[in-house]
Amino acid sequence: MPTPGFPPDTLDSEGTPVWITDVAWEDPNHTLHVVRGLDPAAALEALGAPPQEIRPCVLPSPSAKPDAFTSLPATALGADSQSVVLMAGSAGAWTFVYDDGGETWDGAKALSRGGRTAATSVFTINADASLAYAVDGTELVMVNVDDLELPSDLASMPEELRAAFQAAGVAEQDYLEPGNADYSICMRAVCALADLPRTFEDLRGVRLLAAAIPTTPLG
Repeated sequence: MPTPGFPPDTLDSEGTPVWITDVAWEDPNHTLHVVRGLDPAAALEALGAPPQEIRPCVLPSPSAKPDAFTSLPATALGADSQSVVLMAGSAGAWTFVYDDGGETWDGAKALSRGGRTAATSVFTINADASLAYAVDGTELVMVNVDDLELPSDLASMPEELRAAFQAAGVAEQDYLEPGNADYSICMRAVCALADLPRTFEDLRGVRLLAAAIPTTPLG
């Protein structure tokens, strides 16, 4: 089985966890964080969300997205196009934060300060895919999927991260040579690391918080 940590019907055709596909906008530029030992509201604040902007988030059906450029969390909050939405919830000892615009792509170190462990998976609209793993404010591992060599790179990873990549496996794609990593492997690894929900219905069973933050102007 190429993706042992993901049962049937929990991945889309690209190998991305289906709940991520359901909440994302089309051709997403997004980020997923996990952190151990920090509650959702504190994680949102660590990533730059003003406390007064944090509120409960009840996700509607994925069909409620008004267009191809609006995520489900943004739909739930009624956020405008000048904002990105951070959505957070708990999964056991871990907290996850989904960033629908990739604004917080470098957040692993900030989340991990104070002796915590955090990981961040980034996927851009140009299919740049990466994962950062940090402990106590220090980045210990940076994975760029274009440079990832399986299984040799796994041998040097911390044990829990190595196990997460092994659970993520490789989603076979037409563009891949056998054994090469696909571009969704980091999203699966982060989900496996923190044992996140595997389906959208599972996600809807989690108490969620969200906040809209301004985008950073280009240039």
